[in-house]
Amino acid sequence: MESNRTEAAQATLSPAQMIDLDRYPITDLRGDAARDLTRHCRRQLDETGACELPGFLTPQCVAQLVAEGNALSAHAYHSVVTGTAYIETPDFTLPDDHPRRIFGTSSVGVIAYDQFPADSALRRLYEWDPLMAFIGAALAKERLYRYADPMGALNLAVMGDGERLFWHYDQTDFVTSIALRDAEDGGDFEYAPLIRSASEENYSAVKRVLEGSSDRIVRVPMRPGTMLLFEGRNSIHRVTPIRGHTTRLVALLAYDTKPDTRSSKLLQLARYGRSA
Repeated sequence: MESNRTEAAQATLSPAQMIDLDRYPITDLRGDAARDLTRHCRRQLDETGACELPGFLTPQCVAQLVAEGNALSAHAYHSVVTGTAYIETPDFTLPDDHPRRIFGTSSVGVIAYDQFPADSALRRLYEWDPLMAFIGAALAKERLYRYADPMGALNLAVMGDGERLFWHYDQTDFVTSIALRDAEDGGDFEYAPLIRSASEENYSAVKRVLEGSSDRIVRVPMRPGTMLLFEGRNSIHRVTPIRGHTTRLVALLAYDTKPDTRSSKLLQLARYGRSA
């Protein structure tokens, strides 16, 4: 009976109940507390390219989302991709040891947006307007839109033993992720803050990162319930290899400053094994 009551309580959580609103008062963006919070986020992003919000989700919510993730994990599409940090066709006229010629392998499992049932707690959280409004304010964006991509709008990254993400730059201006469960070992998110800019690629420093000799690496602890706002276009980053039987679960919430954003069919095929 106690188990049934717990499951029923979890099933009735509203998006507002999933978030620690005492710590993160995101429902009143005009209030002083929310203004202080969004200024803090923007300051961190300007200084390091990342803003970590620990305990953003309540422990009860995390438990519900992990249970949901466990139920969906068997349907994840696992891909293995080899490429460079720049996620583009390499320039083979460059020397073999140039950062644009250094290859690595990424392997990850993904649950696509259209695989989440309509009553999914994670889906309801993603589709909740106050959350999107807060993220836009924290990023200092006038307005955000959810991705129109039927697969890429919301993803759950499911990473098991041996899987990893090679060093790379993002092709988007920002990424919003929520940590749900850590692996037994490995699975660390590491990045080199703002290592390049629009005017300077800084290849020598990037090469040291790729060779494992850089002193610029920052490690973000994998704490369940933490939201991470990350601007990865100029901060090279990776996820270290997973070890053990416990899968690492991270929710990826996709927004853009433009409406109707969709992934290319090529990206859909690579990430989900199918196209919309």
